[in-house]
Amino acid sequence: MEAAFKRGLEAIRGGKYFEAHEELEEAWRAASADERDFFQGLVHVAVAWYQAGRGRPVATGRQLEKAARRLTPFAPAHRGVDVDGVLEQVEKARKRVAEGSLDLDPPRV
Repeated sequence: MEAAFKRGLEAIRGGKYFEAHEELEEAWRAASADERDFFQGLVHVAVAWYQAGRGRPVATGRQLEKAARRLTPFAPAHRGVDVDGVLEQVEKARKRVAEGSLDLDPPRV
C-alpha cells in the first residue's frame, strides 16, 4: 500500500493523472477503514484533473466536490500531505470550472 501511495503522489506531481488514479486506487483498496476516505479523496483529485484534460466540465466539477468532501476530515495534514493546501487548490479549481474554464493549475500534493 505504501509503495502504491508514493507512486500515486509522484504520478500526480508528474501530471500523469490516469496513472495516479490507478496507483491511489490500489492504496485505497488496501487501506484500513479509517483511512479509505483519504485515499479516495486523492483518487478524486487525480480524476478531476484527468477529466479537465479531457474537456469534461461536469465530470471535473463532480470529482472536485467528492475530493473536498473526502479530504476535509484529514485536514490540516495526513501522511505527509498538506491536506489544507490540496483543499485550497480544489476550491480554486472548483471556482475556475464554475466560471467555465478547465484551465486548471497542476495540483501540488
